[in-house]
Amino acid sequence: MTTFVANTSIETADMPLSVAQLRIARDLHKAEAALDEALMRQATLLATMVGARRETGVSPFLGQEALMRLVKSQAAMVDAGGELARVHGRLSTIAVETCGGNDACPPAAILAGDDMSDAAEAAAVQAA
Repeated sequence: MTTFVANTSIETADMPLSVAQLRIARDLHKAEAALDEALMRQATLLATMVGARRETGVSPFLGQEALMRLVKSQAAMVDAGGELARVHGRLSTIAVETCGGNDACPPAAILAGDDMSDAAEAAAVQAA
């Protein structure tokens, strides 16, 4: 029988909270943008499917099940967006609790450099 022991040693943090906050904010914004992009692509697909059906003169009900599934998929994406908004809200609260300040979301200008090094990220936080 294998037993697992929790690591109870206290380790020092290697990353400042401000850098972690920037990384989380950057990835959160990317996730939000990806959901929007997916919704846009699905909307385009829906329009293409309906347009193809109409322009080819096939039965107006051909592909109806596929359309219904696509619309269900879109609804799931909208629901996922709502959940991600809740994640964003909770992370904003955590940012205020741990880093203080009134503005829980770092400015977009700081997040624009996706390839910033940890040192550059930390410097950007210090300058802000």
